[in-house]
Amino acid sequence: MAALIIFYDGGCPLCVKEMRQLKTKDKQHKLQFENIWANDFAERFPHVDIAEANRILHGQKADGDMIYGLDVTHAAWSAVGRGWMTAALRWPVIKWLADKGYLFFARNRNGISKLITGNARCLQCSLDE
Repeated sequence: MAALIIFYDGGCPLCVKEMRQLKTKDKQHKLQFENIWANDFAERFPHVDIAEANRILHGQKADGDMIYGLDVTHAAWSAVGRGWMTAALRWPVIKWLADKGYLFFARNRNGISKLITGNARCLQCSLDE
C-alpha cells in the first residue's frame, strides 16, 4: 500500500511534469499516481469528486485521510526524501500566502502551462515519457 495516493490532472503538462519528477525519485514506491481523467477513475475512487480534484490537488494518506493542495505536494516530496524542498511552504508565516499562490496557479494552470511548455493541455500526458 502506498503512503500517499496523488490524484492529479493528467491533462495538465506542468502537473504531469511534477508527477514524472516525483515518480523518478520514488525508489521505494511510496507514491501511487492516479489521473483524475482515467476512464475508470470514478469507479475506483468514488469518494473523490472529480470536479473538486480538478480545482485543487487531492491526496489520500495510507490511513485514508484526505489532504489537499500544497499539503499534498509537501507530503509527496517528503515521501521521496525531498521534503526540505517544500517545507517552507508549510511554515505558519508562509503557509497562508503559499496557499493563495497555489490556488492562483491551480485556477490558471492551463495558461501558465502554455507559457512555459507551449501546450495548455494534452489529451493524456503520460507519466512514462
